[in-house]
Amino acid sequence: MNFEYTPKVKQLQEKLLAFMDGHIYPNESRFYAEVAANRAKGNAWVPTTLIEELKPKARAAGLWNLFLPRSPRAPEGLSNLEYAPLCEIMGRVPWAPEVFNCSAPDTGNMETIARYGTEAHKDEWLEPLLKGSIRSAFLMTEPDVASSDATNIQCSIVRDGDHYVINGRKWWSSGAGDPRCAVYIVMGKTNPDAGRHEQQSMILVPSNTPGVRVIRPLSVFGYDDAPHGHMEIALDNVRVPASNLLLGEGRGFEIAQGRLGPGRIHHCMRSIGMAERALELMCQRLNTRVAFGREVARQSVWQERVAESRCMIEQARLLTLKAAYMMDTVGNKVAKAEIAMIKVVAPNIACQILDWAIQAHGAAGMSDDFPLAYGYAHQRTLRLADGPDEVHRNSLAKLELAKHLAWHAEADMPITRGA
Repeated sequence: MNFEYTPKVKQLQEKLLAFMDGHIYPNESRFYAEVAANRAKGNAWVPTTLIEELKPKARAAGLWNLFLPRSPRAPEGLSNLEYAPLCEIMGRVPWAPEVFNCSAPDTGNMETIARYGTEAHKDEWLEPLLKGSIRSAFLMTEPDVASSDATNIQCSIVRDGDHYVINGRKWWSSGAGDPRCAVYIVMGKTNPDAGRHEQQSMILVPSNTPGVRVIRPLSVFGYDDAPHGHMEIALDNVRVPASNLLLGEGRGFEIAQGRLGPGRIHHCMRSIGMAERALELMCQRLNTRVAFGREVARQSVWQERVAESRCMIEQARLLTLKAAYMMDTVGNKVAKAEIAMIKVVAPNIACQILDWAIQAHGAAGMSDDFPLAYGYAHQRTLRLADGPDEVHRNSLAKLELAKHLAWHAEADMPITRGA
């Protein structure tokens, strides 16, 4: 495996780092101040002027839709391995990916429509998403069942002539708070009597369809993530054309695996970027604070934590690059163990390093004067999003045990000798 970045990727890295230094870091406070001002006016769910100002600059710099895999509509698209270091840089600031049209859940939804949608779907929804003129949401998780087991999902999608009628309740629908959110990808049951993994389907639902009702925004440790938001949504007799179904009835799990593989690795790349940012801020703080007569950076407990943080980041990055390489070369299915591993490792190391960075900042670390508390809230969420740690660990354990079960069966085979 060769993880050396190509000249093309190195050039993009340089441009992206310069953009972050010139436009993102200097405007962190402005972003949150603008959201707060909108909230004070009575509506926090308004797209920020800042991001809309920065998007044309990103496009002009050639830093737009960097996540795109190679496809007929994106012949110059990047591989997972090429995108990894770029996604990591964007992940250093939670709201930065939108500036480059590389934010979740739009990235996963665009890949889903590109891979499984019809040409009509692509014309209607993919093209405006690629332009950044609309946004989208992914409706899978439900409040009334343990959605870590997606076979529990109860939302019904029932055929009625040339339409499907959808009934159910979803929550943690990220992106649905944005007024530009024009389309949902909804997962639900089309046939409850089919096999366990053939009951579910996915369908495109315009957000303005009658019967769609946004109930409330959900907060994470007090953060509502406006204007993006994570919403609870009711779907009451929502009627959409049958042609909006993706791929076919009973193929929801197939689509989910195709969608969540890249989505998980993107989350992990951004987690590593946040961990790097936390370590950077921690070192700056330790080098500029004196306690008990000497610089805090000279105290052995902090030297140990800094060293451990560097080890954890490097290990997580290498594992993520390996997963990206395998996804590019042998496919998501073969790389499922590596994808599961990084999904456990990356958010956990980010949470630990952010926790140490908060501790190094003292009371300031818990405030919003630094991006650490918000970063921690976001990373802690990722230990649940796209499958909780326990589910990924369970999958890994089964794969590992199966290897040794096969070996044991082979070892117990009787030895036969030829004549």
